[in-house]
Amino acid sequence: MHTDLKVGKFWGEMGVDFWSESTWKEKLREFEVFVMTPAILRVNLRQSFFKLDFIKLLIFDECHNIRGKSDYACIMLCQHSLDLQKLGLDDLLEEGLMKRISKLCNTFLYCLTELGLWMAIKEWQVGKDLRADLDAGFLTAKVECLVQSLADYREVKDLRCIIFVERIITAIVLQKLLSQVPELLKWKTNYAVGNNSGMQSQSKKEQIDIVDAFREGKVNIIVATQILEEGLDVQSCNLVIRFDPSNTVCSFIQSRGRARMQGSDYLLIIRRGDSTALSRVMNYLASGDIMREESLRQASLPCAPIGNRMSNEEFYRVESTGATVTLSSSVQLIYFYCSRLPSDGYFKSSPRFVIDKESGLSSLYLPNTCPIQNVFVKGNGNTNMLKQILCLEACKKLHEIGALTDYLLPEFGTEAEGSLLDIGDYSYLDEQIDFFPGQLMHSWCSFCTMGSYYCYRVHMKQDFEYDIYSTDILIVVKSNLGSDFLHMEFVLETDRGQVSVSLDYADKIHISMEQVSMARKFQVCIMKVLMEHEYSKVLDALTGLDQEKQHTISAYLLLPSTRCDHGGIAVDWACVRSMLFSSEVPFSNDVVGGIAAQPCHLHHGSHLMRMKDGLWCRCRINNSIVYTPHNRRMYSVTGILDNLNCRSTLELKRGDQVTYKNYYQSRSTNATVELPPELCVIVMSPISINTLYSFSFVPSIMHRIESILLAAGLKKQLDPYTKNVVPTLKVLEALTTKKCQEAFSLESLETLGDSFLKYAASQQLFRNYKHHHEGLLTAKKERMVSNIMLCKLGCERDLPGYVRTEHFDPKNWSIPGECYGCFPETKVIFSMLKNIYMKGTKHLKYKVVSDVAEALIGAYLSTAGEMAALNFLNWLGVEVDFNNQVLDDAQFLARPETYINVYFLESLLNYSFQNPSLLVEALTHGSFHVQDIPRCYQRLEFLGDAVLDYLITVHLYNVYPGLSPGLLTDLRSASVNNNCYAHAAAKFGLNKHILHASSEFHRQMSDYSKFGESFAGYSYGWEAGAALPKVLADVIESLAGAILVDSGFNKDVVWKSIRPLLEPLVSPDTIKYQPVRELGDICAKNSFRKMFTMSHENGIASITAEVEAEGTIYRETKTGKNKKEATALAADAVLKSLKAGISCL
Repeated sequence: MHTDLKVGKFWGEMGVDFWSESTWKEKLREFEVFVMTPAILRVNLRQSFFKLDFIKLLIFDECHNIRGKSDYACIMLCQHSLDLQKLGLDDLLEEGLMKRISKLCNTFLYCLTELGLWMAIKEWQVGKDLRADLDAGFLTAKVECLVQSLADYREVKDLRCIIFVERIITAIVLQKLLSQVPELLKWKTNYAVGNNSGMQSQSKKEQIDIVDAFREGKVNIIVATQILEEGLDVQSCNLVIRFDPSNTVCSFIQSRGRARMQGSDYLLIIRRGDSTALSRVMNYLASGDIMREESLRQASLPCAPIGNRMSNEEFYRVESTGATVTLSSSVQLIYFYCSRLPSDGYFKSSPRFVIDKESGLSSLYLPNTCPIQNVFVKGNGNTNMLKQILCLEACKKLHEIGALTDYLLPEFGTEAEGSLLDIGDYSYLDEQIDFFPGQLMHSWCSFCTMGSYYCYRVHMKQDFEYDIYSTDILIVVKSNLGSDFLHMEFVLETDRGQVSVSLDYADKIHISMEQVSMARKFQVCIMKVLMEHEYSKVLDALTGLDQEKQHTISAYLLLPSTRCDHGGIAVDWACVRSMLFSSEVPFSNDVVGGIAAQPCHLHHGSHLMRMKDGLWCRCRINNSIVYTPHNRRMYSVTGILDNLNCRSTLELKRGDQVTYKNYYQSRSTNATVELPPELCVIVMSPISINTLYSFSFVPSIMHRIESILLAAGLKKQLDPYTKNVVPTLKVLEALTTKKCQEAFSLESLETLGDSFLKYAASQQLFRNYKHHHEGLLTAKKERMVSNIMLCKLGCERDLPGYVRTEHFDPKNWSIPGECYGCFPETKVIFSMLKNIYMKGTKHLKYKVVSDVAEALIGAYLSTAGEMAALNFLNWLGVEVDFNNQVLDDAQFLARPETYINVYFLESLLNYSFQNPSLLVEALTHGSFHVQDIPRCYQRLEFLGDAVLDYLITVHLYNVYPGLSPGLLTDLRSASVNNNCYAHAAAKFGLNKHILHASSEFHRQMSDYSKFGESFAGYSYGWEAGAALPKVLADVIESLAGAILVDSGFNKDVVWKSIRPLLEPLVSPDTIKYQPVRELGDICAKNSFRKMFTMSHENGIASITAEVEAEGTIYRETKTGKNKKEATALAADAVLKSLKAGISCL
């Protein structure tokens, strides 16, 4: 029968996936009947090309597929009018559903006849009287026999029983019965069946869990099919019951073997009078004896050699390992190798065979990520045999170039080989040594007798107003501190503001042993006063100086300075002698022991004042340090108030009046106080408040100098490699972590060094491993630059000892010359370097060591250029050579313009390729297979990713030198990401020039264009390029890699070409933070509660962001192309609401 209806038929190969709305409208006008696959209709309905309201009759073929998430089911879920008529077509009922119904009926009939009515309907509990249940017809005699047999084992401790049945339904219902029999309730029962049944099938994991529970005693009885006849080994299994007889002797023996325990029982349930079943069991038992006897007889006979199957087929063997691939196994190996090649969501790597029997030429085409693109053989024969020959030949070639290892496995990039670094079984310990500069270490006994010393002047200038000014301090050391200390400046952060410190070499100075001893006591005394504030500890420290002097301690002098008549700097020995004041006695006209306190030559003893310990001239009291025993505090005297005594009245701030005597009976906490002299004991005199104030900075200054000396020592080790071109303070910056709370830290240098290290490693690998695909190169690079590898190399160069990780606490500073806390005698001696001493250990995570290594790379790179950074890498143990001439063997296409628009792309990139084939390779996706184009863009992408990251990081570091480390990282993250690159590629239409054969990629780009996605604007920030295909980002990177290779690895040319595509570049003023992160920071800072929830409506996922702030709930719901985008949109929306509602944010 024929109709006059206009019929159109449509299938995927027609390219319907790429048809536009206008094309489908034309087809709707042309045809009345559409014959198509359900997938095409589903896509058209989703894209609104078709509407169900226009369809009057919808006919489904194979309508049994209308289930789950099939195309048929999704179509049925679409909203449609009531006029739509639906007709389902399927096979005859007898051939499909009737078979299933018949099978279920047979199952129920089996349960009824073999197990009983109760077991068939599984409805009521079995009573306590099994005989009554049997008489009532609820159970069969076979089931009763089973229950009674189990009841006979009630006294057995730790029963482990397996009941073997034939059918799955028997196992299920028997388990239900046994779980409810009162006599058996103390035992836990379960069942185990296969996973191929549609009736309550079990997964492999469920089966393993049941067996484990049986082994541990959590399950006592298992009702199982033949699935447990083999492989189950439970030594404590003491009972096996065959509810259904074995069908084979193998089944009989295997089930019998499950009873492992000594003295275990094996029960068989056989219907009375069934002579056939009983005879079969006797034969099974006899066959066991026969097999045992035959095995014993054969054991004494010699065995003939087994023939070698490989001698009958061609094979390839690796002599070093013995690994072999044969014709029969070669196809599987090639498929496995291809599965390990890089792929993405738009293609899967797999081999392709072309067997041309007419010409006798057979071809194997491998993915273009493989170093071998094709293999050819001539000859006719069986198709499978030809495939095997092709694959075996491919295996040989892949092994020859190193794509297959000597074990004939795909190279995974993790083996240690050649120039690659080997971590081995390296184990890192958090406890690491802590270094101290040897220039400041000596035996004090030897230090005192040197006579000639090096003197450095420390000048301080404060940038804040304060009543007290600082004076210069002299540092006297045993040896020259080096050229870095001829003149050095640094800044200290204090509570009041910044203090600028300048350090200059003064001259060599000659000091006698007596002066050195006196200076030692002075610095110990004044520093103990400043650090401890307790007179008793000052006395203890001075007493300790007379102990053993052979210890190696920090040995140098800190001396007050004064101006000479000729304008130079000299030691203020009068101030140094102030520490001898405790040896003097109060004024007296009598001769007394000790050092007589001489009356002042200015006042002739007329200006005496009574102190706690006697009479003293007022000139000795002024500019002194005094101690008040009543409250055990120490003060610096800055002036004397006449006409007052301890009974004088002191007016307090609140207007009350009290005598000085009564006031100082309690502690005073004021910074400046007025003290009655009768309460004070002089500790040091003369010493001004300015000197005391200046020495309060000494711990911080010396800590900085110690750190600089260590940094200089490390730099000196590198001099043969880096030619001493890096400032020591820059090295110190690279050694200082953020936890030190200094004005500088290693973070910015680490970011710079990290990008250069990855670029250097990527270029080295790209040059040296020309047959490795992107996956292998990435694996090798990650291993080469990993944190644990850098830590290992850093520890081999003793970097942990130089690292500064803790905030400096002046109270923990060691006073030079003090005997307490002597350093251990252990010292580390480096070649070409003076002694560096260990002062203990510190806690250091391995990540910190790797960060320091990267920061040192950044320090050398930023101050001395790439060659200095490469030299540092070589010193560290990472061998990278940019002068290596081993370049990639790029292919030269005869007519590259037949594939791409070379002129347009070169104009866009502002670069003319010497080898346009690199441009073709940079635009070839892995799904595009053409014999003339041997490779896709992935190798160039690997190289371009690293060079773009490095170029952008250097740009940000140089253009914004004052950036905080956190902002530099944020700018880098906003500029170097797939979204940014993808947006730039789409903005300039590069998607139109990509060579690919992926319908999915084409559809996605068509969707963006169709729905009016705009690619104008900035190519940075979280919104730019969101959810665009990663292929677009890959192309930007591969173009950068192609230009780099074509230009002879000239990075400036790459930056000049790629930068216009990325402009305008992000800046500190234009950066847009990722809203999820910004919302998290605000909520954490202000203790707001936030929550993200996902919901589904009409098949579309939505994300709701909710924030509870100051009693108000801010809630926004958004949808997106994926969960990540929807979450960002919801966070952005709630951020706007939050900022509008709370003005201070």
